[in-house]
Amino acid sequence: MELPTARLRGVMNIKTFKSNVFPVQAKLYRFAKTMLHDDEEAEDAVQEALLKLWLNRSSLTSYKSIEALAMVVTKNLCLDKLKSSYRKKVIPLTETVNTTDGTTPYQKTELANTVVILRELMGQLPEQQRLVIHLRDVEEYSYEEIEQVTGLSINNIRVTLSRARRSVREMYTKVNAYGS
Repeated sequence: MELPTARLRGVMNIKTFKSNVFPVQAKLYRFAKTMLHDDEEAEDAVQEALLKLWLNRSSLTSYKSIEALAMVVTKNLCLDKLKSSYRKKVIPLTETVNTTDGTTPYQKTELANTVVILRELMGQLPEQQRLVIHLRDVEEYSYEEIEQVTGLSINNIRVTLSRARRSVREMYTKVNAYGS
């Protein structure tokens, strides 16, 4: 989310902050939940990220993309939480899937199972691959936005994404071939 430079001169007031930072809150939450696998910890990480951004609002005007900055702050907070010794590992038992009304209950169940399996497989990827595949395929970020969030070059992002997709595909094929 790029902001017009005319609005960014000087210190960011609360109205400008709300209109530019709050719209990305849902993306931050999904991103944090992907990294932490826990609703409460994801909410905490997003709140901490928003607080950090608010406390540093005077310097936000110098950034090209506040959304990319918010993602970096959230990523770093999630990594800190993952490193902490008191963190418990919790994996949600239920997942919701949005489908059209034209699908049968069987199709909805299959889709829900596939989503759960894919999330679990993505969780097994190395951290960098998991981060890149989430940003690109779940959040639909451009390569340039991923570059801002991760600090990786675009070529490195493409290679990492390709490896992540290949790994998920291979793991998924093994899971589906198991019962055959």
